[in-house]
Amino acid sequence: MSSSLPPISSLPSLSQDEQFRALDTLFEPSEELHTLMAPVLSNQNFSSYNSLIDAVGGRMSALSPKNSPTDDKILAGILGSHPRLGRPKAADTEHMSEFSKREQANLNTGAEEQAEKLRLLNVEYEERFPGLRFVTFVNGRSRDVIMEEMRQRIERGDIERERQETIQAMCDIAKDRAKNLEQSSLD
Repeated sequence: MSSSLPPISSLPSLSQDEQFRALDTLFEPSEELHTLMAPVLSNQNFSSYNSLIDAVGGRMSALSPKNSPTDDKILAGILGSHPRLGRPKAADTEHMSEFSKREQANLNTGAEEQAEKLRLLNVEYEERFPGLRFVTFVNGRSRDVIMEEMRQRIERGDIERERQETIQAMCDIAKDRAKNLEQSSLD
């Protein structure tokens, strides 16, 4: 994964691989996201990475899993590309972006018992919401706070709202990554 982003104005003129690398830097790598955004990346100019991220969120939100099996498959692929929260098994970390590893570092500390509770919450969440992974903007919050949010969302049981909250969280994470990369390029 790239640790920098090309100037936003250059995005439409880049090769498709370079466009996808930029997208993968902001979001987690996903073939479905590439497919969804390929026409937009090549044909639309954006004033900022935030406006690109808003466009990605809009395209994801416009998918209709209820009415279209194709949309359901695309959205599930995108939302399922995000890594599970908590201490991943060693084999799982090879598919995690460096950003996700750093963002989740706070969740990977503490007692083994708490890590097991988080693992079980992930399982319960994915059983409650097939095709989804729990995604939230961790942003330094503690494992206890994240686990309470997971519990509330599982108990709420509203898959449509869950999809929208997951899309919003992915966009919040992407905006934070863009901001951090833009700041680090100025240092």
